[in-house]
Amino acid sequence: MSQRVNPDLPPALLQVLRQGCPALLLTVGPDGFPHTAFTWAVALDTIHLRFAADHGSVTLTNLERESRAALQIINQNNLIFLVKGAARLVKPQIEAAPFRVAMMNLAVSEVKDQSWPGVRVQPLGYEWPPEQRESMRAMEQAVYTEMRTWPG
Repeated sequence: MSQRVNPDLPPALLQVLRQGCPALLLTVGPDGFPHTAFTWAVALDTIHLRFAADHGSVTLTNLERESRAALQIINQNNLIFLVKGAARLVKPQIEAAPFRVAMMNLAVSEVKDQSWPGVRVQPLGYEWPPEQRESMRAMEQAVYTEMRTWPG
């Protein structure tokens, strides 16, 4: 496994995150143990990401108490990265989402390449029910666009 640690997003990861992709969000629970949630993430540049956190969730409560967070990105072509940083609320509600979800910013402090040479992984992704697939994919793209373009 590669152990490269860097404070900036490498080009291949930046390219994926500029488009937006699902990610695992890790926060610090009150007991000091990690808490994981599935989310959406986008890159604004090489040192700033945005992600979503559900209202009323343990995740958002953790972020309000402790700003340290990490995003685990797993994508095609053996792209596996852990991105750590400090999170802050930038918008209480993502308008493109049909449910209550906050927009958070992650100031990147560390990027760790976790790829394994010779190993292929399956990207993280949502599999929507067939009757909702088109509308949910459109909503997901609208969420990515809002997170990329919100000026906060």
